[in-house]
Amino acid sequence: MFNARSATVIMLELSCREERMDQSCDVLCVGLIVADLVCAPIAQFPPAGGLVTTQQLELTIGGCASNVAVDLARLNVAVGIAGRVGADPLGEFVQAELHRAHVSCAHVTVSQTAQTAATQVVNVQGEDRRFIHAVGANAELTGLELSDDALTGVRILYVGGFGLNSAFSGEHVAALFRRARQLGVTTVLDVVIGEPDLIRAMLPAALAETDLFLPNRDEGEVITGLDDPWAQARHFRKLGAGDVIVTCGAQGVVVLDRDGRTLRAPAHPVRQVDGTGGGDAFVAGYLYGRLRERSVEQCLSLGSAMGASCVQSAGATTGVFREAELLAYVAEHPLEILVEHRRSEPA
Repeated sequence: MFNARSATVIMLELSCREERMDQSCDVLCVGLIVADLVCAPIAQFPPAGGLVTTQQLELTIGGCASNVAVDLARLNVAVGIAGRVGADPLGEFVQAELHRAHVSCAHVTVSQTAQTAATQVVNVQGEDRRFIHAVGANAELTGLELSDDALTGVRILYVGGFGLNSAFSGEHVAALFRRARQLGVTTVLDVVIGEPDLIRAMLPAALAETDLFLPNRDEGEVITGLDDPWAQARHFRKLGAGDVIVTCGAQGVVVLDRDGRTLRAPAHPVRQVDGTGGGDAFVAGYLYGRLRERSVEQCLSLGSAMGASCVQSAGATTGVFREAELLAYVAEHPLEILVEHRRSEPA
């Protein structure tokens, strides 16, 4: 029988106590912490009762908050994570991986009633990936766990995976973001679509306190019913978001900022092995640029390069660049970013 008080758990608890002595970080990521079981691409999805083989099944860390935190740590950013895991082997694994990646887990708590969230990621050649997900302990996160002390000194507060957990409601995120903004912290929101009606109901309250909103085009279409990413961005601006970036996969990204300025950046033409975590890697690269006070155009270049590095390997964080690799790639592979100013936004 699994013993929740195993040596690994005790070591992690001692490490967390040490972290609480020095919790300072530039970015605090809040939200989904997940263990991913990722299959290397298969030729076709098996029929009922059928079996296919894959070259590899890999257990990796996943979840928007975890992915962004690990990617930022690889870029030498001081980063922490706040979330919830179960008292189980997968919980031990994800915490150990976060510690190994130099992500502070001072604000990760352990549930005694729910399992660690987990996702089976199925990659089929030539098709978008499929997910089978157990929400687990993430469903117990409310966003009310973080005190003002936890936010003090943080430069960017990122909430990842918003919309999958009704307990982490729009009102709770808005209250958290409001407190953060009063402390001078930039607020960043990313979403995951579970039940479309739930995210549509939760989003307006949260966006009213969001400085930067980062959906992808598919998420934007589910939420708004609009296919055009520019129309999606205008919709989210009207709901109260500050700057809006809509990622569009191989078609790049579009940006509509609070001043009505629009930018479009292409994607790097790379061979995709696994798209899992590509959007999160883009977020990490973009936030890295913001922390280094780069221009929006430079931030987009950094984000696009990080996304390109991610999708060429199986796993959400496995192949992402380190800082020197990122800077070298951006210098060697410049992107043509189109910038214009809109006269006005349609009413």
